[in-house]
Amino acid sequence: MKQHIPNLLTCGNVFCGSLGIIFCADNQLVTATYLIFLAGIFDFFDGFAARALKVSSPIGKELDSLADMVSFGVLPAFILYKLILPLDQNFAYVALLISVFSALRLAKFNVDTRQSESFIGVPTTANAPLISSLPVIIEQHPTWQPYIQNLYLLVGLAVVMSFLLVSELPLIALKFKEYSFVNNKFKYILLISSILLFVFLQFAAVPLILVLYILLSVIKNITDR
Repeated sequence: MKQHIPNLLTCGNVFCGSLGIIFCADNQLVTATYLIFLAGIFDFFDGFAARALKVSSPIGKELDSLADMVSFGVLPAFILYKLILPLDQNFAYVALLISVFSALRLAKFNVDTRQSESFIGVPTTANAPLISSLPVIIEQHPTWQPYIQNLYLLVGLAVVMSFLLVSELPLIALKFKEYSFVNNKFKYILLISSILLFVFLQFAAVPLILVLYILLSVIKNITDR
């Protein structure tokens, strides 16, 4: 029975992503955002459960990628499409780049042996919260809407993040072989800073956390060399 627990959690991930798409179709973008974050919790615990129970299978690996494609590829693309649509119906289709490049990113991850201890390119689980945080930021800060729901900003975001998903940029992965500060200082700095930013800024912290994530990764790459 225990070998099915991780897959059950992964199914929770894909269920949240699918449900988020339904809410997004009804223009309930904030609810769709919360479902992405809930899918992220399922995504974390399926891997945690597999390691804790010492169970893994090829089906589990493939199921995880398929679930991530729904929750962190299609759903954020749909959210971005809904944000751009009132501004320009034609440019709204640019948002679909996120789903296309998320699929490429996930396929690349499955066959790239370099990504066992770090990421190459922005993971879908980092890109999806960035895009999905925008409707919540608008809800929490209504006066920011003209600046966030801006055609050039949103289209630019779709293009830049699509590139970063498949870029050759080495990025920190929050995987710990041991927990000493000296060997994991960049991971601890990222974790502590992210928690503090989220406590003080709530969802407005999410774009800052992604920028910090990339910046710390670049600094780590330079110091490692």
